[in-house]
Amino acid sequence: MTTRSTTTDDINTAAPAAIFVDKLSFRYRSLDDDDPPGRKVGKNIAASEEEAYAIEEISFTLAQGELMLIAGPSGCGKSTLIKCLNGLIPNSYHGTLTGEIRLEGSATQKLSLRDLAKIVGTMLQDPDKQIVASTVQQEIAFGLENLNTPRAEMHRRVDDALQLLRLEKQKEQATFALSGGQRQQVAAAGLLVMEPSIYLFDEPFANLDARAVDMLEELIARLRSRGHTVIIVEHRVEEALRLHPDKVLLMREGRQVFFGNTDDFLAIADPTQIKLPIESTLRAYNDAAQAREALLCPITTRRSSADTSNEPALAFENVHYRYSSYGEEILHGISFQVRPGETIALLGPNGAGKTTLVKQALGLLRPTQGNVRLYGKDTRKLSVAELATRIGYVFQSPGAMLFAPTVKKEVSFGPQNLRFLPERLKQAVQEAEEALNIAQFAERSPFALSFGQQKRVSIASVLSMQGKILLLDEPTAGQDYRSYISFMEYLRQLPELDALLFITHDLDLALRFTQRVILLRDGNLVADGPPLSVLADPELLESCNLRPTSLLHYLLSEQNAVA
Repeated sequence: MTTRSTTTDDINTAAPAAIFVDKLSFRYRSLDDDDPPGRKVGKNIAASEEEAYAIEEISFTLAQGELMLIAGPSGCGKSTLIKCLNGLIPNSYHGTLTGEIRLEGSATQKLSLRDLAKIVGTMLQDPDKQIVASTVQQEIAFGLENLNTPRAEMHRRVDDALQLLRLEKQKEQATFALSGGQRQQVAAAGLLVMEPSIYLFDEPFANLDARAVDMLEELIARLRSRGHTVIIVEHRVEEALRLHPDKVLLMREGRQVFFGNTDDFLAIADPTQIKLPIESTLRAYNDAAQAREALLCPITTRRSSADTSNEPALAFENVHYRYSSYGEEILHGISFQVRPGETIALLGPNGAGKTTLVKQALGLLRPTQGNVRLYGKDTRKLSVAELATRIGYVFQSPGAMLFAPTVKKEVSFGPQNLRFLPERLKQAVQEAEEALNIAQFAERSPFALSFGQQKRVSIASVLSMQGKILLLDEPTAGQDYRSYISFMEYLRQLPELDALLFITHDLDLALRFTQRVILLRDGNLVADGPPLSVLADPELLESCNLRPTSLLHYLLSEQNAVA
């Protein structure tokens, strides 16, 4: 691993760098009585944890028009670094900040948040924390209104952003009714209209289908061609590398372990830690047999299915749904069964109805026509408590679930309400915390954690309830490669779990961890079968906004070679 510390001398011999960071360190602290009124702490860190630095000794330089990818495990300090660059640290998040940041030659400590907003635009990891307005048009215009932009100019910029991201049809739509991926696109549009010179994207691809990813990649390429500097924080490294970043910053435990070009990064990156393109993964192993074992063992070591003659654990029978009596129908006669022992991926474009369908199984939504049966019983006849003992659901956004003052209380809440006996409660909480690698955060506030860590807490809080069926909405969002491989393997092997169904845009997740994929498009079920059989159809993938990955191509070629 190599790193290079940029010094002040580097910027004295040329034009000011677009971004200059030198020996940057930051640690969060809790709110003291002498804090200025009106300023809040973004992270509620216990006093005993104040000595731990979130980031330490970070140094790099980016020229105007360059693109940098920041990679590293969940909780390694990537988002903290972004907050330092956009001024949220130290203006909104308090702590000890040392080192230097210059943006286009100006020291950030001399700039107000209002001034920084004209230079730096940020797309947050969780769009639910960024969207505040009631309609798409109002949300995109929100920042411009706060800068007193003339109305004619505001309308022009909003319309241009809507057209560029192909959101014209959603212009008057309520933001709460959008899918997670659509909210991500709206957040990007709200950033675009501000026309900053520097763009920061925190996990921009996490909830997007392939078409939306293509549009975002086109947008980023256009920004670079116009001289804008771009930083992307992303766990989906393969997607990010399609943009041909000029630099890669690799972080671990708050420190940078590499800063350099893409080729050098791929040469040192560990494929067990970071999800790399298949070509780089194969090169990292000593021989083909070792590579094949690493890639294919997770696929072939599935939890054994129960006798398929048994009653379905979950059945959707001609399910139709519309959100209001006069609204557009979202689901159009969906029918399929989930058998005990199955692991299933639910795939499809943003807005296809995936989350709406899953909520039918929980009683959060009720079919306007058709039935959903849980172990043979119509869910309309089951109470919320009866459903909660059998089926668990993890929302796409952890912010929609988390509320307790500590992680332990968050994970304990469900089983306590289900009246687990003390010994069973203790064991269930401990097992869930260990499975999701959050035991070390037990006494911390969940709101003090990174998005990826919060996601794992939300999964653990449902897992601790020991339901027979687990439904996960984008389980790998915000997760580093090693973390999600670990907890997905754990979930599949749970003896008490009858079925696992997850919504995802990650084809590789579906390939490695499922026996079956179901494709939705425009509220219709368009494919249902084994992953390689369904995903081998390029026309079907195109119609469902799914982009083939290097792993899919590799597995198909291996399958053809065997045949």
